[in-house]
Parts: sequence; C-alpha cells; structure tokens
Amino acid sequence: MNFLQKLFGGSSSKPDKRYYTFTVKCKRCGELIEGRVDLDNDPSVEYEEGGDVYYARKVLIGEGRCFQRVEALFKFTPERTLIEREVTGGEFV
Repeated sequence: MNFLQKLFGGSSSKPDKRYYTFTVKCKRCGELIEGRVDLDNDPSVEYEEGGDVYYARKVLIGEGRCFQRVEALFKFTPERTLIEREVTGGEFV
C-alpha cells in the first residue's frame, strides 16, 4: 500500500508554496493585471553586504487597448520570503 501511495501521489503532506502571485493596476487605463513569480526559477541572487538577496523583475502588459508596460521588482530572502517590492507604471492592489 505504501508503494502505491508513493507512486500515485497519495501523500497527505501539504505542497510548498512555489509561486508568489500579485495584482497591479495600470496608471494609464486602470486595468487590473495579474502576475506571478516562480520562486524556484525566477529569482536571481544579488550579493549585498548584509547577506544574499534574491530579486525578480516582471514586466506586465494588459489585454486592453492600453499597451503601457508595468514593471514590478521584488526582493526575497534566501528562504524566499518577500522583503521589498516596488512598481513602475502602476500600483499594487
């Protein structure tokens, strides 16, 4: 029975949170745009004096008539906990 649970994923353990999801509002048209950061693949390491910091940059464009670019920058700890976030061309919702 244990073999079948391992084979077919019958594990009762909770999966780790892999994605950081966010929503921004475009300053030009007001459209809400959703985005996500893949915490396993997107962040890049940045060596600072206080230790390692991982950052991810996302550029989003909405589906409406406005093609304004909204750029979001995120900083994470090595454990992938959010430290800082900022946005250009919009605002976080």
